[in-house]
Amino acid sequence: MPTLKVLAGDFLEGSGRFDRGIFMLRTKEHNFVGEKISVKELDTVEVANEETVKKVGGTIGWGAAGAALLGPVGLLAGLMLGGRKKEVTVVAKFKDGRKMLATIDNGTFTDIQAALFK
Repeated sequence: MPTLKVLAGDFLEGSGRFDRGIFMLRTKEHNFVGEKISVKELDTVEVANEETVKKVGGTIGWGAAGAALLGPVGLLAGLMLGGRKKEVTVVAKFKDGRKMLATIDNGTFTDIQAALFK
């Protein structure tokens, strides 16, 4: 089961995974099984808001900005409907300069943040 959904950036849109400190993200070169990227290659990860999406700039674009803004609305709607699964939209920046806008569940977000402190 996917633990994240890539919305835009330098990785192919669609499902990805984060498990045991490793991201599995689809790229043009690795579009079937995905590229393995250690969390050690992650520079920052933060909850997406209008300002963080603007910082990412042209790589992600205006369409993704709209998607990022829908993330909190979707979360609010889910809470109002009593849904148990909570998701957050994040901007992740890797040390090699690649960026990603993705939606992930709260547990995975916590795992990624904790891995950054190791």
